Amino acid sequence: MLRLSRSILGFENLKVRMMSSITESFQTAQQRLKHLKDEPDNTTKLKLYSLFKQSTVGRVNSKRPGMLDMVGRAKWDSWNSLGDMTQGEAMQEYVKLVNELSGSNSTTEETTNNSGNLEGYPGLKIERRGKLRIICFDKPKKKNAIDTQMYRDIVSALSVAAKDPETSITVFTGTGDYFSSGNDLSNFANIEGTIKEAAENAGHLLRDFVGAFIDFPKPLIAMVNGPAVGISVTLLGLFDAVYASDKATFQTPFSALGQTPEACSSLTFPNIMGLAKAGEVLFFNKKLTAKEAKDRGLVTEIFPDASFRSETLPLVEKFSQLPVNSLVYSKELVRSQLNDRLHKINQQECDRLVERWQSADCIEAIMNFFSSKAKI
Repeated sequence: MLRLSRSILGFENLKVRMMSSITESFQTAQQRLKHLKDEPDNTTKLKLYSLFKQSTVGRVNSKRPGMLDMVGRAKWDSWNSLGDMTQGEAMQEYVKLVNELSGSNSTTEETTNNSGNLEGYPGLKIERRGKLRIICFDKPKKKNAIDTQMYRDIVSALSVAAKDPETSITVFTGTGDYFSSGNDLSNFANIEGTIKEAAENAGHLLRDFVGAFIDFPKPLIAMVNGPAVGISVTLLGLFDAVYASDKATFQTPFSALGQTPEACSSLTFPNIMGLAKAGEVLFFNKKLTAKEAKDRGLVTEIFPDASFRSETLPLVEKFSQLPVNSLVYSKELVRSQLNDRLHKINQQECDRLVERWQSADCIEAIMNFFSSKAKI
């Protein structure tokens, strides 16, 4: 009985966090809507209006406008058509629609402000220094956790970098103290439809996200400025060089969250570290220091934290001056024989995670995580 009560309380706490996360996504979507390249058509505008009203007010609470107010009647009819849809469901539909519009309105053209930062992706800061492109996780208040939209935007940013003839090397780093705390677990609160549907959609997203790194044709360098967790660690096996601050740490707490390895780490980590050392990291949640990560082959070189950026940036800028085609062809020779196998492993890992995300032990582990965060 006590265990059942705790489970019920856990679900209630999770529901509260889900609603909070949905509200945050809803507010973010409102801002994204203001920056669309193309204006939505009238039918889409009506749908956005009705979902917004249902999200903020609830079901329609006014009389239908008169015959002469054609616009008002159209808005009322659209809102009324949502019936008893809950405010939470309406917020999710609103966010989904805005995300679809953002994707269809995307462009490979980039705008640059006076500081040199490329704009357009919430949670990411993108900068170009000559032929060097820097993609920076930019959510320091959330330890640079990667939310669902950031997964999509990173795929888009990599596509732009791959096609840009003026980009020779792409770097990933983080703003603030963290490189990245990995997957934003509030993603589990922003589920749409059934758990099965949400798990399958997340699996497709993860497969495409990792696939973008597998297929990226130019050198990828990670400048790990601080702690790295989860997918921000496993991805490093797909990078061509990894430079770390001496304060960086590396941890993949998959089993603690009822999950399994991703980003091809079930193949790359044993190849890099050996089976026993990889097992320590992937199975038993061992946190590596920068030195341990270097000793195991995951990190290329370590730099003092106090001078990390000032030492690593000139180094990678120097590399970026090398002939682009030479870099591309060299990487193709080194990596192309592995790519088919990596894609196969990526699919297998995603299939397993889709199963894990629907399992009772994974759901309970995530609930426990949210409960422990609430106590802090």
